[in-house]
Amino acid sequence: MIEVKELYKEFNGTPVLKGVTTTFEKGKTSMIIGQSGSGKTVFLKCLLGLHVPEKGIISFDGRKQLELGIKERRQLRQEIGMVFQGGALYDSLTVEENIMFPLKMFTEKTQDEMLNRVNFVLDRVNLVNANKKFPAEISGGMQKRVAIARAIVMNPKYLFCDEPNSGLDPNTATLIDNLIQEITKEYQMITVINSHDMNSVMEIGEKIVFLKDGVKAWEGSNKEIFKTENEAIVNFVYSSNLFKKVREAYLNETN
Repeated sequence: MIEVKELYKEFNGTPVLKGVTTTFEKGKTSMIIGQSGSGKTVFLKCLLGLHVPEKGIISFDGRKQLELGIKERRQLRQEIGMVFQGGALYDSLTVEENIMFPLKMFTEKTQDEMLNRVNFVLDRVNLVNANKKFPAEISGGMQKRVAIARAIVMNPKYLFCDEPNSGLDPNTATLIDNLIQEITKEYQMITVINSHDMNSVMEIGEKIVFLKDGVKAWEGSNKEIFKTENEAIVNFVYSSNLFKKVREAYLNETN
């Protein structure tokens, strides 16, 4: 479990996170949502250790992030997989080389062992025989699957995704959502996704943390979000007529 307690972060005296407390459990896809400027990106970067909070505790299965030494931080880093918004693949490296990169950096596996692991995760994301292709030679959806394969090649305990559906068409976005949820359950990872895609939130948001002006304004599941009377989350999610109709239909069915 990842536990976050009273997390505060500011920049140049301006508070961005104001006492956020929440937890993320293994085997669940958890979503961080909110408007631009709500603090969700800063929150994700704090979880990753890229920002140091002024106050608060971030604990990974009982290990307090800010109290870890260099060796322990390195160990924790090896347990984290990250899917970046644009995929962040190296254009000059093949698919195989991109996925193998963390193995070369953090393990002492032989070339054959690394290749076996690369082929295993490529098969898991349905990209068999893509090894020798370069990122420019494959579609955006395939690039995201390569990014996911690279993120899980180290068999991480924790998976973080920053806008994984950015730039994808709706059908491909759904495929990526389903893939992330499948591997989360299959490997019992703790998955945290920073997203503005409400379709993703409604489909795979088993835990949703809604930030507003640096404060946790609501949390719950994608089922509870239909029933909530919290004004902040209702106004955010149901600003679209489509989602208003979905919510009305759900409430009519359950009443």
